[in-house]
Amino acid sequence: MEIKVDDLSRPEVGELIMDHLRNMALHSPAESRHALNLDGLKQPEITFWSAWEEDELVGCGALKELDARHGEIKSMKTSSLHLRKGVSKRMLQHIIEESRRRGYSRLSLETGSMAAFEPARRLYERFGFVYCKPFARYKEDPNSLFMMIELQRI
Repeated sequence: MEIKVDDLSRPEVGELIMDHLRNMALHSPAESRHALNLDGLKQPEITFWSAWEEDELVGCGALKELDARHGEIKSMKTSSLHLRKGVSKRMLQHIIEESRRRGYSRLSLETGSMAAFEPARRLYERFGFVYCKPFARYKEDPNSLFMMIELQRI
């Protein structure tokens, strides 16, 4: 699997993001959806990566810089044709490695509290993420859970 910085211009990348947004709409009320659309992912504080096996898109993920020491994971998504093949695990490893390289001391994320998000929460827990209070501009929300990891402790 090759993971590379992506400018979000390829149609298959746009479709994967749209699939991600449709999935969020199935499981989360509008006021609790924090997934970014294509324009949101093109902001300068966000680095977006796509993951490829040869010419096939298998997944994506993004890292938002909240400040010089704190990053946020955004838009982790595996193509439905490549579930349970380790795509999300490898993307999460990549984002953690990049966060360390940037000198972040903390990496945070928001995910859903519903059963549909349980596999994602288990993945984050396996990597050492713990539940925490809302961070940045997030607010308490029964549909959201917040997780973080102190990178220097890994």
